[in-house]
Amino acid sequence: WQLIALARPAIEDGTAVRAELDVRNVNRTVGGLLSHAVTKAHGAAGLPAGTIRFALNGSAGQSFGAWLAPGVGLTRGGDANGYVGKGLSGGVLAVRPPADAAFAAEENVIVGNTVLYGATAGRAFFRGLAGERFAVRNSGANAVVEGVGDHGCEYMTGGVVVVLGRTGRNFAAGMSGGVAFVYNEDGAFERRCNLSMVELDPVRDKKDQILLKGLIEKHFAYTGSEKAKTILSQWEWTLPKFIRVMSVEYKKVLDQRARQKAAVH
Repeated sequence: WQLIALARPAIEDGTAVRAELDVRNVNRTVGGLLSHAVTKAHGAAGLPAGTIRFALNGSAGQSFGAWLAPGVGLTRGGDANGYVGKGLSGGVLAVRPPADAAFAAEENVIVGNTVLYGATAGRAFFRGLAGERFAVRNSGANAVVEGVGDHGCEYMTGGVVVVLGRTGRNFAAGMSGGVAFVYNEDGAFERRCNLSMVELDPVRDKKDQILLKGLIEKHFAYTGSEKAKTILSQWEWTLPKFIRVMSVEYKKVLDQRARQKAAVH
């Protein structure tokens, strides 16, 4: 309710709103009621990107940023529990360590399990590691994370996931759509990937390269990631270490569409 009160000018007439607040782990589903208020007033299209931006500090409870609507952006300076971005519906999430953190973000867990479960749209940036089942059943959101636990991108059907670090085992199990780009720094990703439905390829396509680099640049802009900064500063050397993960059947559909488009022209 506090977020709705602060966002009232944006909800009523589209006035841009900015605020900084503290959260605790007893605060669950932060942003859910706000998103309901936005969609009730403006429909599924929500508000223009960046209309509502809240910077939140502390440790958030379960389901931080769940169902976040278009036009709503939440930035966390701290960590968050499981189900972050559940059902993300067009908003923007960014989670990074506090400014005074004394640890290396890319080596520590910043969000819990089952992050982005059932997300349909929007963007998410996590400076640090995620737990198990990252982006399970994601069908349209784009996300960047610096490492994931077991079963990443499980049953994913759409969207784009970029992993700037190590994955756990059984990555891409049941993945039937969308695309993942994994920074295969240790050269052992293939052994941790479930290859029953996907193929692994270098990132050769120019459009894929532009998409990948653009998302990493956004990740740096939102989180100040040192990992992203290093990768971008050595792009010609780091790009060949990325692997594209894509469903075999989804790839066939894309190839067929490309041939049809070429035939028309």
